[in-house]
Amino acid sequence: MKAMVLETAGARHVDARDRDVPTALPGEVLVRVRACGVCRTDLHIVDGELPGGDIPVVPGHEVVGVVETLGDGVSHLAVGDRVGIPWLGYTCGVCAFCTSGRENLCPDARFTGYTIDGGYAEYAVADARYAFKLPGGFADADAAPLLCGGLIGYRSYRMTGSATRLGLYGFGAAAHIIAQVAVHQGREVFALTSPGDTAAQALAREIGCVWAGASTEVPPAKLDAAILFAPVGALVPAALAAVAPGGIVVCAGIHMSDIPSFPYHLLWGERVVRSVANLTRQDAIEFLALAPTVPVRTRVQPYGLSDANRALDDLRSGRITGAAVLTI
Repeated sequence: MKAMVLETAGARHVDARDRDVPTALPGEVLVRVRACGVCRTDLHIVDGELPGGDIPVVPGHEVVGVVETLGDGVSHLAVGDRVGIPWLGYTCGVCAFCTSGRENLCPDARFTGYTIDGGYAEYAVADARYAFKLPGGFADADAAPLLCGGLIGYRSYRMTGSATRLGLYGFGAAAHIIAQVAVHQGREVFALTSPGDTAAQALAREIGCVWAGASTEVPPAKLDAAILFAPVGALVPAALAAVAPGGIVVCAGIHMSDIPSFPYHLLWGERVVRSVANLTRQDAIEFLALAPTVPVRTRVQPYGLSDANRALDDLRSGRITGAAVLTI
């Protein structure tokens, strides 16, 4: 099979390689990949900002494909099923986190495209527990961003509780999905983009956001909650200043630049800052059932598998509106 492989930590690019098609071991499935999203987390891995991953590794954790082979013991999936493979690829199932509904915090967790080979390839193997049947109504490329932008975005969104006015800092793959859910549920959404990103602001208005502007601006109304999808630590005090007393600021990324010091009065008033780590299977079950009812419509910029480096560079340089997806 053809695969795009990260062979050196921090290389900032992947290399085209021919590899043997992997084998599904007991409890696993072999999936023929049809599409794989290019996520900002992939960029952090390729650029060496997330240490500790396996090298060499095939990146990609927004994997859409068809089950080709079932490993022994797999009974809830069948050959021919279309499935999605997300970031969380394995948990131990027995630790205190796993047995209390918090498998996203499992200390022995493994992650697709980071410590398990992912979807920048023609085939991928997955733990069958973490391969999810995908709803109809989504083309393969359109479904790919649901597997991380959608799932992590949904987990972050749930952390905002009953917030009526919601700010989204960074309007890329995750934000453009969750904005649709929030608008569908009757919330007022305020989009805060990179300064000068008029394309993202136009997309936000098209989706139904009540206001769209630069992250350097102050929203025209106090927010009940804000989600930071942009990995920029300086946005934490900015978001705290934008939320009302009792407001929640959710940091959704796995990596963020350092948060600068800020005066206590920005946090005072029972404001909350919290992070979101990974996802659970329950997040996937809930969101993949919800997405068709909205219905979520992803904005996708397609690339061929061999163009993975161009997709990564376009994402790195802010040239993507919506989500980048490799079609395979």
